[in-house]
Amino acid sequence: MTAFRARLLLSDRGARLNRLFTYWTMPRYALPLLAVLVSAVTLCFGLGAYPLLQPDEGRNAEVAREMLESGAWFVPTYDGLPYLDKPAFFFKAVALSLGAFGQSEAAARLPSVVFAAALLLLLYRFCRRQYDAATAAVAVIVVAATPLYIAFARIVIFDMTLAFFVSAAILLCFEAGSADEVRRRTRLYTLAAACAGCATLVKGPVGFLLPTLVIAVHHALGGERGWWREAFAARNVALFFALFLPWFVGVSLQHPDFPYYGIVKESVQRFTTDEFHRTAPFYFYGVIIALCFFPWSALLPEAMVAVWRGRSRLGAVDRLFVVWAIVVVVFFSLSSSKLPGYILTASVALGVLTARLFMLAATGHQRVAGIVRRGTWWLAIVSSCTAALSGSVAANPDRLGRLPVKVAEHLVPLQGAFGPLAVVLAVTAGLAVFGALRRNPPYSFAAFVLFPLALTMLTVQHIGPYATQRSAQALAGAIPPLADDVEVACYLCLPNGLPYYLGRPVTVITFRDGREFESNYIRFRLLADPNWPDAAVREPEVERWVTGRVKPVYLLVRRTDREYVRRRLQRPELEFTRLHPDYWGTWVPPRAPR
Repeated sequence: MTAFRARLLLSDRGARLNRLFTYWTMPRYALPLLAVLVSAVTLCFGLGAYPLLQPDEGRNAEVAREMLESGAWFVPTYDGLPYLDKPAFFFKAVALSLGAFGQSEAAARLPSVVFAAALLLLLYRFCRRQYDAATAAVAVIVVAATPLYIAFARIVIFDMTLAFFVSAAILLCFEAGSADEVRRRTRLYTLAAACAGCATLVKGPVGFLLPTLVIAVHHALGGERGWWREAFAARNVALFFALFLPWFVGVSLQHPDFPYYGIVKESVQRFTTDEFHRTAPFYFYGVIIALCFFPWSALLPEAMVAVWRGRSRLGAVDRLFVVWAIVVVVFFSLSSSKLPGYILTASVALGVLTARLFMLAATGHQRVAGIVRRGTWWLAIVSSCTAALSGSVAANPDRLGRLPVKVAEHLVPLQGAFGPLAVVLAVTAGLAVFGALRRNPPYSFAAFVLFPLALTMLTVQHIGPYATQRSAQALAGAIPPLADDVEVACYLCLPNGLPYYLGRPVTVITFRDGREFESNYIRFRLLADPNWPDAAVREPEVERWVTGRVKPVYLLVRRTDREYVRRRLQRPELEFTRLHPDYWGTWVPPRAPR
């Protein structure tokens, strides 16, 4: 029995806290098993139960499908056009998954799940070495039950793969800096350099900038100098460039405009300008953390004050995670381009710190127990109010029609989930009240875990109508059977997942910049290139393009563009068929020879 537990047993309160301590740590397999179960549900439950969402999932899956089909693993293509918005690493992973498991939604999403699970294992290993097994398991549960983490683990997008390599580089650098043995320190820094190189292959310079900034600030606050000599030793720098440069140089030789685009447009201008139309106010990530880190975010305001007041007493590991979260959020808050996925690694750091809160509360730290208790009350209040709101919507769905159109179009397809959601929130509120009244951190923890766990299952079960509206799957299924030599064309539109579900590229008729491709590089290339590839047709040249067709073309247009297309093609006889609420289709026969 440790001296700490012996002191606790000297009082009745100590005996109760001892039971809490035993709850968290005995039997030893209970918390790790719970971590595995929670992770399995949040990451894998119903992974392929809904179609690929637009624009990102459909586009990224199609890039991987074309890579697999063509065998061109070096330069990704989308709809037959070079797609160099991001490096090829992630697309290769998705292509390998499609090749191994077939062309399905689950196979396309599997790489994100694999990297999410690998990050949780990495986190468990690190926290077990630096804290203890119970804290490691609780940290995994918190991170795996974070809405932001769940969302990016289940979609076909780069962010989770990037998060794995960035997090690995940070954790390896920390372990290297605290290692006593020179050979171990050297090996860890070399592995960190390899992870930074892979992260750069996933999403560009941010892959090495984030780990470097986090570790640099962490060492500066700890008064540690000279760490960079070993971290940036020649062998590590050489390994980093050996991983990244071959792809960069090879692509640059094939596409000489890529260095300017990749460095200036995609990196510098994305950070410093609003050219990519993803601007948001400086406080954007504060809102994202409050919503996408919920319910754990209910603990953050008071916890942040406590950390600031006790900053001089922080241990090196706790300081790492505090610095990590702050550096990532501040870095991307300074950027002109802001998206929720940019701070995904910050949610990992916050998850570990949240786990520390619960463990300290459960083992008798009175001040921390108070933070958890008051955070649990906030969870109860928010859950109760949201349950009442969800219940009122479930009882009267017409209320959704009073919302702004942009909001209603997202919520109406999900109206079947409001009733079950109200029940889940009510149960969460009740469990939170019980835990707060009993001053029992494990009961409070159960309330915090219940909400994201149940929300994941509810979302998967009820997302079908919403996903159908936001996917090209139903549209592709509504198109009549087409012979292999029939050309499919989209007039001033491109449902991004359509080529994936059709299993073929389509021709896109666009005004001047190809914005329908939803690709910054393709737009950049088309604006600079007077000779467009066959997959893209300038709208002013559409009559000549139609005249040159020797076989019928199946043409898709938006609902509002039907009359314009009839006039533009001088084909008033064209009959359009409704394929989707937003898209209509028609056959355009070749012109008879004059």
